[in-house]
Amino acid sequence: MSENVVHLHKHTDTPAAVDTAPTVLTVVPDAPPVRPVPLWVRSGRAVKIAVTHERTRTAGRAVVRHGLYTFNGGRIAARRAWDGRTGSRYERMIRAAEAAGNLEAAEEWEERLQRFRAARHHRRMDLLHSPVDAAKGVAVGAGMSVGVLVALGVIMAISTGQAGDVVTPLSATIDFIALLIRIVQIVWGPAVTIGPFLALLALWSVGRKQHAAPQWALPANVRSGEGEPITPSIVVKALRDLGVPALARAIKEMGDAGASMLGPITIAGCGVEVDVTLPSGVSTNEVQSKRRKLAENLTRHEHEVFITIPQAARTVRLWIADSGALDEPIGPSPLVTDETMTADYKKGKAPWGQDLRGDAAALSLYQRHLLITGLSNQGKTVALRSLALWLSLDKSVQFLMGDLKGVGDWAMFDGLATTLIQGPTDEHVVQVTEMVESAVDEMNRRIQAPPGTQFPPLIVLVDEAQVAFMCPAKDEDKRPYGGSKANSRYFMAVRKIHNQGRAVNVLMWQGTQDPTNENLPKLVREGAHTRASLALGTESQARMALGAKAVDGGAAPNLLRPGLDRGTLVVASDGITIPAGQSSITVRTHYIDDDAAKAITDRAKALRDGVTTLHAIEHKEEHDPLADIAAVIGDAPRVRTKDVLARLATRNAGAYGEWSFIDLKRVLDDAGAEPYKSDGVMVVSRDRVARALANRDTEGSASVE
Repeated sequence: MSENVVHLHKHTDTPAAVDTAPTVLTVVPDAPPVRPVPLWVRSGRAVKIAVTHERTRTAGRAVVRHGLYTFNGGRIAARRAWDGRTGSRYERMIRAAEAAGNLEAAEEWEERLQRFRAARHHRRMDLLHSPVDAAKGVAVGAGMSVGVLVALGVIMAISTGQAGDVVTPLSATIDFIALLIRIVQIVWGPAVTIGPFLALLALWSVGRKQHAAPQWALPANVRSGEGEPITPSIVVKALRDLGVPALARAIKEMGDAGASMLGPITIAGCGVEVDVTLPSGVSTNEVQSKRRKLAENLTRHEHEVFITIPQAARTVRLWIADSGALDEPIGPSPLVTDETMTADYKKGKAPWGQDLRGDAAALSLYQRHLLITGLSNQGKTVALRSLALWLSLDKSVQFLMGDLKGVGDWAMFDGLATTLIQGPTDEHVVQVTEMVESAVDEMNRRIQAPPGTQFPPLIVLVDEAQVAFMCPAKDEDKRPYGGSKANSRYFMAVRKIHNQGRAVNVLMWQGTQDPTNENLPKLVREGAHTRASLALGTESQARMALGAKAVDGGAAPNLLRPGLDRGTLVVASDGITIPAGQSSITVRTHYIDDDAAKAITDRAKALRDGVTTLHAIEHKEEHDPLADIAAVIGDAPRVRTKDVLARLATRNAGAYGEWSFIDLKRVLDDAGAEPYKSDGVMVVSRDRVARALANRDTEGSASVE
């Protein structure tokens, strides 16, 4: 490529400053020449910028908005005038009542329509006679007025002695009327000119108050609806735009009377509540399934609208929170603020938090198994622990606790719980399983006690129970600790407590994460009387946590916001007050931190004489009762049963310290070495016991072979 080199010299006024070095300018002939942008292109860009500029768009929205305010204000005023002059309002009410299936209301509105038509007929008949009556009235009135004025003039003439005063009142009246006519002549012209503008202004004001313009044309603060109060018209519009054809058609037929579907809108805590009676052909689940759209139509977030099903047929109950109210924390727990509070397991209720209305939510724990579940880090342990903290203030309650997370969330119960096992390993699962099995043994002992025996409450609490259900470890007999089969030790121990523990105050409390059929078997979750759930991921998990009945009735822990709704529970239980017709209640639980929890357990420990907490299950020493009986008999041919029991207790107090004659007789009878009477007292024969041991050993060897 050829290059043209042009030498340019710099010139200055000072010769010494002259730079003799040439400046080289390289010109590339192949480069396309720069052409000016056509005028029409520049004009088009300018027009595009002008049209799309935010100021232009704002001005356009303002023009459309105010124009539609006036136009739609005229429509609203005309509609109101028409309603006032005709029976259309009553007819709409009749159609609304018929659509809602309320025949009594329809008959009442029809009766009102008949009364309105009768009154209107009387008014029209009166108009036929009104011109004549009016003319007569005017003539009579004018004559009387002239007579009065003349009489007044006569009185004035007599008083003043001037005969001309007789017409003075009449003349003054004529002058006053002439002045009024003059004023009207002066004002009439401007009034005729300004009147239409005033009428348009009135129509614009009506449209502005009703926001009678599209959403995109409304101002930003009106368009957002942030904090907008809930009114019947807003609820009806939200339902109409829900996307349910049958519902939209029914509301359209009702006209403005769509609000007849609504019950009273009442203040309920940090929001409002309203019952909506759906028209025929619309089912409640069609509204429930569109919770997000309904919330957006109400200018709320999804978590700020709750839909439940009351007892009334074809009715949904809407609870609508004030904007942002659910993001505000609730107050501290009464357990923290009231240091004199105590608990009553049988008659009391644990202060757990607040419901959506802002009322205190308290839970009865009397003879109820408990299950709390939810995603990780949503406040499950704190919610479960707050119940245990309240119950610890009843000194009769005993605790067996297993924390399979093992990070110290339950450490404050050391010195309060009889057993406290903390750790996430398989060995800790083994210990927790044996702890639950020991509770089963205690339950069986209580069941065999004489009728009417009273037993102190025993709470068997396992946090992070999914670790136990999913443990792969097996015992020496190849029985798994985890799982949900008939030979799974933890599963079967929990099931036994669920089946019979309630009757003797042995209760199972469990907290678990992310419920599935693998980490929370169906029989275990359905054995809990009180089921509560924090935020979950799916509706299927919600059904596992709370049951199908609660979810079908509106319970939706899967719609809670993980992280943002931490500590908010959906509870299904007869131990908590639930509004009539609902199957669950949403509770915002109090947060009790570790320091406050320790202070509460210190108060609970002061109520007790002192509890020694075991951190592992002590395995009982293996023993052979028949061999031990033979050993304590020794070389004597026979020994009294009383002496045998005393010697056994001395030999192994842990195994035989509580033995009675019945226990001794049961072992001997099973072995074929029954005790018998000698000289009037019961004795045990050395030969019989030795023969029973020999036979047992022989049979054992044969079975091994």
